[in-house]
Amino acid sequence: MLLIINICKERLHYHEFVRPIEDILRNKGIKFLTKNYLELKNSDIGKADKIIITGTSLKDNDFMMHLDKFSWLKDFKKPILGICGGSHIIGVALGYRLKKKKEIGFRGINLKKEFLGVSGKLEVYHLHQFYALPGVFHKDNFYATLFHPEVRNKEIIENFAKV
Repeated sequence: MLLIINICKERLHYHEFVRPIEDILRNKGIKFLTKNYLELKNSDIGKADKIIITGTSLKDNDFMMHLDKFSWLKDFKKPILGICGGSHIIGVALGYRLKKKKEIGFRGINLKKEFLGVSGKLEVYHLHQFYALPGVFHKDNFYATLFHPEVRNKEIIENFAKV
């Protein structure tokens, strides 16, 4: 089972950042469970074959005050994808420092190495004011994007679900 961890505080943010991920998975017939990080139990993590930690809006950074809720990350050995705020969480858990960098809108990137089935020139959607990891990150079981593949580049989420 794929576990989606929602880091959004506001219900509206769920509809913008979590629901599109659920729709991508639902359309591909992939079973998932969505839980807010504040309601997450060890048993939820234990049942997961892989995890997606979602992003949220620019001003919705409450999750950063609760990083202790993600202490399990270092011991989780199955695939984890962090999107935007999720990449911040993974980065901090791996010992990287959070830095300011505001980006909003579409930008072109060039993936010289294949990342979750995509490579080459892509147009991606950014909406963030911090970063801890590079824009695209893969190390061991950790995958992360600073951009939002649920907006554009949905195949990244589809391919992650197949890892």
